[in-house]
Amino acid sequence: MPPIMATETTSAPFAVIATGGKQYIVHAGDTLLVELLANHEVGEKIEFDTVLMTDDGATSKIGTPHTGTKVTATYLGEKKGKKLTIVRYKAKSNRDRRVGHRQHYAEIQIDSIK
Repeated sequence: MPPIMATETTSAPFAVIATGGKQYIVHAGDTLLVELLANHEVGEKIEFDTVLMTDDGATSKIGTPHTGTKVTATYLGEKKGKKLTIVRYKAKSNRDRRVGHRQHYAEIQIDSIK
């Protein structure tokens, strides 16, 4: 049986950032919805410095707790999430309640990972 050869796989550079209590895997050019950020205007540049990991296809860098890398993004505006219906029901007491909710998010586009 011939030996198994390891093949090199190169992937697009990515980073793992933390914002709003959540972690996101981002690539340059990605557009994503994150928890609301402080007051920003549309088109304003935002810099994320809580980068937990970076990978450029050849080397990986894992932070303890941060890597020192910065991710820059453009603020695209505020969006609303999907409509959720919350139902509370109590059996045998003729009691029910329906409440709707739409979470607000900030839409950003990742420009570069430095």
